[in-house]
Amino acid sequence: MAISDPALSRRHCLIIHDGGRVKIQDLQSRNGTLVNGSVITEHSLRHGDRIGVGDSLLLFLTQDESPEPAGTIEFEDDSLPMQATVHLRPEDAVYLHPQITAEEDSISALSRNLNALLKVSQSVHSIQDPRELQEQVLQSIFEVAPAEDGAILLDRHGEFTSTVARDRHGSEAAVRVSRTIVQQVMKHGVALLLNDVPHQSEYGGVKSLIAFQIRSLLCVPLNVMDRVTGCVYLSTRKADVPFTEDHLQMVTALAAIASVALENVNQLDWLRQENRRLITEINLDHNMVGDSPAIREVLQVLSRVAPTETTVLIRGESGTGKELAARAIHNNSRRAEKPFVAINCAAITETLLESELFGHEKGAFTGSYAQKKGKLECANGGTVFLDEIGELPPGLQAKLLRVLQERELERVGGTRPIPVDIRVLAATNRNLEEAMKSGQFRQDLYFRLNVVALTMPPLRDHKQDIPQLAAYFVEKHSARSSHPVKPIADRARACLMSYDWPGNVRELENAIERAVVLSVSDILLLEDLPEQILDLNPSPDYSSAKYHAAVQDLKKKLILGAVKESNGNYTDAAKALGLHPNYLHRLIRNLNLKSSI
Repeated sequence: MAISDPALSRRHCLIIHDGGRVKIQDLQSRNGTLVNGSVITEHSLRHGDRIGVGDSLLLFLTQDESPEPAGTIEFEDDSLPMQATVHLRPEDAVYLHPQITAEEDSISALSRNLNALLKVSQSVHSIQDPRELQEQVLQSIFEVAPAEDGAILLDRHGEFTSTVARDRHGSEAAVRVSRTIVQQVMKHGVALLLNDVPHQSEYGGVKSLIAFQIRSLLCVPLNVMDRVTGCVYLSTRKADVPFTEDHLQMVTALAAIASVALENVNQLDWLRQENRRLITEINLDHNMVGDSPAIREVLQVLSRVAPTETTVLIRGESGTGKELAARAIHNNSRRAEKPFVAINCAAITETLLESELFGHEKGAFTGSYAQKKGKLECANGGTVFLDEIGELPPGLQAKLLRVLQERELERVGGTRPIPVDIRVLAATNRNLEEAMKSGQFRQDLYFRLNVVALTMPPLRDHKQDIPQLAAYFVEKHSARSSHPVKPIADRARACLMSYDWPGNVRELENAIERAVVLSVSDILLLEDLPEQILDLNPSPDYSSAKYHAAVQDLKKKLILGAVKESNGNYTDAAKALGLHPNYLHRLIRNLNLKSSI
């Protein structure tokens, strides 16, 4: 079964019919497979199980009727009375502080219960699966308390979830919970015991408890490091077997053990997922350089979308590496061995672009002496990268939309559709939303392309990557031009870091290539960098322009003075100024000082 979901791995999980059982196996997927909210490696499915894969949720059913979701909780909102039958604070829990009970007749009962707690503690701390752990905790609670229904509620960013909710006989069912009582327990971290609910005047207004015929209710918080992470909720409709304070004490002790075990299992589960994510990023085949948060975020998105068939719209300013991102998506997809065809929609005239994209038949127009396949057809089985998609003429936008919808095309002058299997990636530095409003870009094509949007950050937003990028480009262009690899001088590096790079990474690469080719010393000096980086254009505002004018005047005076003192010897003048002679010549030319010397 194939699901169009960017969060899924290409081979995510496997469902197996094994005799009378159905099992699900995770195939080492990137984001894991969940059953009833818990990450699994292998699990036997039961009627009503909820299977989570990526951003999709599946329901496993073995019966024809539509049962109530297994293990669910239905909250009832009621106003909470001002009085409660029994409250229990953690510091008053007998089994957490057994020394506070000293009566002779209670010692044997206390010893028996402590042995039971020790047995539970040993079992829960050996379980690493979150669902299995919660099932074990709930089973242990049913052994010490006469509850008919029970649930474990975990707090997730202010919302309650539970992977285990069942009755005493092991049947998973919807458990009806009073939200107000749970919130009260969670807020104050104090356990609550209610008995003989219908006959207590202070609870006569709690409609949900009366409607469900609840006679006894017990709610205990789960505490970890002075933080309430959830609660255990128990209820019974039997009047002859109410909860007692001894049950409250035992469940409180069990909750204390369970809360730590649940926290540890959840942390372990998070670490496993994070480890899988990092391994995926490390194994990602790409040519992008940098370790800043902005680049790591890009790599994370690439690792998620690459194994899918999803259309991706790559946004970003010119020179930010949009094609590098597209190639990384292709190289890490199942189409990696197939063609990657890049088309710049702005570099080809409109009259030729249609033929380039879709091809043409012999005699379709003047000069078409033979049949020609278009680039979309040549990319069959692989990936098409449409750069500068915002420049695509309106007429071709409609034809491209048909290719995306029908997965077939017609050559210019052709009469029959040709099926194509391609993945489309598009890139733009234009604001397509504004182009849609002005009628320059089709809205339906925009929504077809913008399934997943990836924005490449401008270089000014991740300047910490400049030293690493610069070193990479030095090695690259030194090898191309057969020059030795040279280090970058501190002043040159500082200049690279202070520049805003309107042309982004492409402009940085060009600057480094120029420096490598023109450098005559053993290191890349400040004067080897392009002039526009060294002499920034003055700002249009008055105060900044005045400052730059003053700096220019000072440069002129210093250079004229040094040349005069050296009797016109540029080498000596450069030495006196602490500059390389080549840089002094460049300054003289840029400042128009030749006629003044």
